[in-house]
Amino acid sequence: MNCIRTYLLTILLMIAMPLSMLAQAGSQSLPALIPLPVTITPSTEVFIINATTKVVVADGALNKIASLLNGYVLAYGGKLLTKVTAVPGSNFISLAIDSTAIPHKEGYLLRIDKKAIRCIGHDASGVLYGLQTLRQLWQAGKGSLQVPGYTINDYPRFAYRGMALDVSRHLFPVSFVKKYIDLLALYKFNTFHWHLTDDQGWRIEIKKYPRLQSVAAWRKETLIGHKKEWPHRFDGKRYGGFYTQQQIKEVVQYAADRKITIIPEIEMPGHASAALAAYPALGCTGGPYATATYWGVFDDVYCAGNDSTFVFLQNVLDEVMALFPSPYLHIGGDECPKTRWKVCAKCQQREQALHLTDEHALQSYFIQRMEQYVNSKGRQIIGWDEILEGGLAPNATVMSWRGEAGGKTAVAQHHPVIMTPETNCYFDYYQSLYNEEPLAAGGFTPLQKVYGYEPLSESTDEASTKYLTGVEGQAWSEYYTSEALAAYMIFPRALALAELAWTPKPQRNYDSFLKRLRGEGALLTHEKINYDAHFDDISFTAVPLQNNVLQINLQTAAPGSEIRFTRDNTVPTIQSALYTSAIEITNTCTVKALLFNRQQQPTGRLFQQSFRVHKAVGAAVHLQNKPIDRFNPGNTTLVNGLFGGNRYNDNQWLGFSGNDLQAVIDLGRAQTVQRLALEVLNYHWQRMWAPVTLQLLASIDGTHYKELYRQDSFPVNGINKLEVPVTPVRAQYIKVIGTNKGEIPAGEYGAGGNALLLIDEIVVE
Repeated sequence: MNCIRTYLLTILLMIAMPLSMLAQAGSQSLPALIPLPVTITPSTEVFIINATTKVVVADGALNKIASLLNGYVLAYGGKLLTKVTAVPGSNFISLAIDSTAIPHKEGYLLRIDKKAIRCIGHDASGVLYGLQTLRQLWQAGKGSLQVPGYTINDYPRFAYRGMALDVSRHLFPVSFVKKYIDLLALYKFNTFHWHLTDDQGWRIEIKKYPRLQSVAAWRKETLIGHKKEWPHRFDGKRYGGFYTQQQIKEVVQYAADRKITIIPEIEMPGHASAALAAYPALGCTGGPYATATYWGVFDDVYCAGNDSTFVFLQNVLDEVMALFPSPYLHIGGDECPKTRWKVCAKCQQREQALHLTDEHALQSYFIQRMEQYVNSKGRQIIGWDEILEGGLAPNATVMSWRGEAGGKTAVAQHHPVIMTPETNCYFDYYQSLYNEEPLAAGGFTPLQKVYGYEPLSESTDEASTKYLTGVEGQAWSEYYTSEALAAYMIFPRALALAELAWTPKPQRNYDSFLKRLRGEGALLTHEKINYDAHFDDISFTAVPLQNNVLQINLQTAAPGSEIRFTRDNTVPTIQSALYTSAIEITNTCTVKALLFNRQQQPTGRLFQQSFRVHKAVGAAVHLQNKPIDRFNPGNTTLVNGLFGGNRYNDNQWLGFSGNDLQAVIDLGRAQTVQRLALEVLNYHWQRMWAPVTLQLLASIDGTHYKELYRQDSFPVNGINKLEVPVTPVRAQYIKVIGTNKGEIPAGEYGAGGNALLLIDEIVVE
């Protein structure tokens, strides 16, 4: 052992140089490794894995990992390797654990030269991660694998590196779940968050409650299209299923062999429609209930005043804990409307008996009661950041999804935090603004936005560092209608999160990541992942200038490509204009652009964007009320020549929650105005309500205004486009007033909450 440690110390000294010095250390660039290791030292040597290569395993705890290595080798066309306990002279792969020489948990040292591959881990997880790095390095030959020489010292940035998968909305077979786990292990995630219950289906067998299998696991039909579309359309096909306890055990062991902990999520007290359909006595009204057939948040939740609710959930968790050895259980706690609790006699009696102030405090009681039970079994709970409302359970870990506020609050209370803000970590959001993208939940989370996220970046105090456990990516499956589509939506964004979770912040670089990601293409294809480099698509920015001019900038990350474009609505060819600098747009038009490779062949998808140039483009805009953060791209968005799309995710909509819109546009000088146009959204299923009244007014002096137009009805479910010819009038100032709906009325989605008023592009002609 002393000899091994002396050897390790020598190697560690050799690899002490930072990555920034690699270019000076040798001619090799960074290999296609994701996540990027802490240090890499290249050599010119190559190791060949062939039929005579031995796997040296002196520690019996590594036998399963050695078997995994053999499986990886066979999958790439190599030959089965013989396991031995003694180190031969050469041509071997040795696996060992040495927590003294490798001080960081889950860390490893991987040394590859022409004679051998040595993988030493702090623990078994570290050894496995060293082999995952090895998988990304080797190249398949005829019956052998070639591995370039490197010395790699590596360890993770965060202790918690998670990816979720929702199987309630769409159920995925065990084979896909295992494949998913394989990919998580490959990219050094150590936690799989399995979302097993929700309104649309209960997916885990609970033997004490057979109706969870026969009723709650099934819905009569499924929504077609997006939930914002009205009227809702359905496919008329019964849908559902569940995992048996035997299947759960099989998956748990499969993950454990790959050093991945599975955290099950059993939703409570909300998102309970499926369970209530099976056992209606658990609800406040007694039903009847039905497993939900569309996506959203529903008023019917577990009754907090009924002791049988807690008995049911405790019995469920007993069976869940017997299946999952994880120290954590996720109990949800999110999106629980209090509508039923407010009028439920049992819930109100509970509030009064416990002297609770309101229904938020009742939810806190609910969560804390369940936490006490889970703690009594030696486990801990994780909940979404809504569990902060009414008072946080004493030992809970908070998963912060509604931005970073919940995470900051939990850290201040000295609770562990897992950051998963929907703006950066939700992979059911669109990854591109191209119209060809498959239907998604909404939002816009491109690869670069995931990679660039820095959790709690504004909090640099020791407490933030101490309680920030890690990060997690969310894969909600409302619109994951197939395995292929799920993989398309999750990858490669999960790889960006993997590097964020593992690699030290100073060493992360997006351009470097893209180069390595392109090198991962063959590996992802081999793993049968629908990998498409849409991150190389053409993107744009538009800057409104003075004198009603738009400056358009086109960008691409694709190496060795050039952009050709047109402004006459035709598809570009190799003869079209070459993009070399910003384009100035002075007239309404559609810009189309294509990438051309070195062989002058078109590649990628067609970019197209329409621009409407009018008198207000680039004008000053003054708002009486501040838009909400989610829909606040800046005042000039209202006059930048671009119209917001029906996915409301393109950073073109201004939104006001409960507040009225009042915008004044200063045209800079008096001009003749004879047409006004704008867009407002009317998506009640997203809490987006058109204004009760919309007024368009004009003024010469900015004080005295004349009403030019008023509208009190917006019949279109979706984008209401207004094109308003007016009697010609001289004006320097245009005022737009939109009266917010205010509180969403009873019976509507989000009843009791603030209505959103969304508006875009105010056209003045």
